[in-house]
Amino acid sequence: MKSKTFLSIIMLILLALFSYSSGQNTGSENIVLEGGRMGKVSFPHHIHQNILGDCNYCHNLFPKASNSIKKLKAEGKLKKKEIMNYCRDCHQSKEKNKEKAGPTSCKECHHK
Repeated sequence: MKSKTFLSIIMLILLALFSYSSGQNTGSENIVLEGGRMGKVSFPHHIHQNILGDCNYCHNLFPKASNSIKKLKAEGKLKKKEIMNYCRDCHQSKEKNKEKAGPTSCKECHHK
């Protein structure tokens, strides 16, 4: 009897965790970022979520909120090309390690 009760409790906990994670707001699938004179950058947010699996990989630089990058730049808390450099460095690192990598040249990301 005790094992059935224990198993039921475990199942309820797992169900609660699954329900919580599936209801979380994971942001937009695609985000358009200001890219300066080179043109806007279309950022495939959902692809990065699937590949990286850890939101803090990028969100250690900025909060999970709409327009947070733009706001931090306006407040002087993010340098002009800090996010771009972070992305490019990550893509180049993956490329160097022979992993599937994102674009590394200007025109692959920036579109007028």
